[in-house]
Amino acid sequence: MFQRILIANRGEIALRIIRACRELGIETVAIFSEADRGANYLSLADEAYCVGPAKPSDSYLRIANVISAAEVGNVQAIHPGYGFLAENAHFNEICRSCNIDFIGPSPEAMAALGDKDSARKMARKAGVPVVPGSEGLITNPDEAVKFAHDVGFPVLIKATAGGGGRGMRVAANDLALKSALQQAQAEAEAAFGNGAVYLEKYIEQPRHVEVQVIADHHGNAVHLWERDCSVQRRHQKLIEESPSTSITPETRKAMCESARRLIQASNYTNAATVEFIVDRDGNYYFIEVNARIQVEHPVTEMVTGIDLIKQQIRIASGEPLPFKQEDIVQRGAAIECRINAEDPQRKFQPSPGTIERLIAPGGFGVRWDSHAHSGYVVPPYYDSMIGKLIVHQPTREQAVRTMLRALAEMRVEGIKTVIPLHQEILSHSAFADGRIDTTFVERTFVSE
Repeated sequence: MFQRILIANRGEIALRIIRACRELGIETVAIFSEADRGANYLSLADEAYCVGPAKPSDSYLRIANVISAAEVGNVQAIHPGYGFLAENAHFNEICRSCNIDFIGPSPEAMAALGDKDSARKMARKAGVPVVPGSEGLITNPDEAVKFAHDVGFPVLIKATAGGGGRGMRVAANDLALKSALQQAQAEAEAAFGNGAVYLEKYIEQPRHVEVQVIADHHGNAVHLWERDCSVQRRHQKLIEESPSTSITPETRKAMCESARRLIQASNYTNAATVEFIVDRDGNYYFIEVNARIQVEHPVTEMVTGIDLIKQQIRIASGEPLPFKQEDIVQRGAAIECRINAEDPQRKFQPSPGTIERLIAPGGFGVRWDSHAHSGYVVPPYYDSMIGKLIVHQPTREQAVRTMLRALAEMRVEGIKTVIPLHQEILSHSAFADGRIDTTFVERTFVSE
């Protein structure tokens, strides 16, 4: 087991990793930008080093500064969390060259599965259903138009690197496709330094269901069941839950096994999320792999009772998985609401500033993962999420009621948040009945 780990991240996920390490008896080294200097969670680490100015490219994304902090901190391993450098294969390789263990997959596996075009090819080879798409990357408008005519409009343009909906566009005709192609390539280049894109047949009003998988260095790989992430806006997830209401037990079993099979065939180790879309007829299709821990990992933790962060650390240190597939049971229902500092009434405009008062809810089955507190200043430079509210109950109906109660208890004053929108969504009859898809929020609540 490691004795000392650097956390190459900030905020909620940094605090989550610090807590897991403390329970494992591992010392932690935190990093921070000038914008995060003095944040309360930093005091819980054994040491903390400034890695640069507020701008991410000058601090959390500056590989040389992060590695310098790791060397000064005398750590054995780095946990990247999610976002920033978490899926950067180059950073992963540099860690290895500096004899620092990266708590995640190998650079080779990360590069292969992190590239969506490469991952699709690997999925096909593993016998996993894939959305009909271009055989390779699309480099010019004529190629794009030909593909679209072959499979039929609408089509989806997707960046091969990164995620979070960046570099993604839907086009319904030739003219829109040519314009959207340029926009997607430019956005992907700006966001990920890689403007390469490919095309897929657009599945209208799909469900977004993903499977948590974890694999060790001893050839063992298991799935930890699925999460439904269909409640989203512009490909940004708002609410996640497990189990999914959109799939049958037979589909659940087949999808989860497909995800496990793909990860094992890819020689992948550590935590990964295999993402699928499900069409109106219940057919599921692979779309991508997230080669890191996910924001919504607590949903899986609540229904399985497995601490994913601790398992990541144990696997990276060489330990085998302590359980087999048949040991992992889905118990009850869990729901997570992302609490973002955004104003839904103003097209989700970010709402940075001082949280004058924060009262987190509690009670049976309620979990609040957050680094924010009364007096905390939400900086304008990073993701707007200030915390995650998670509930777990024996049934979905009970979980919905508990979440509504918890949201009503919660107080966040001084900034705007998405709490009122969450309350509307959870109170809607379509959500109660499980009749939701990835366009549900935009169709029902948001006029863009």
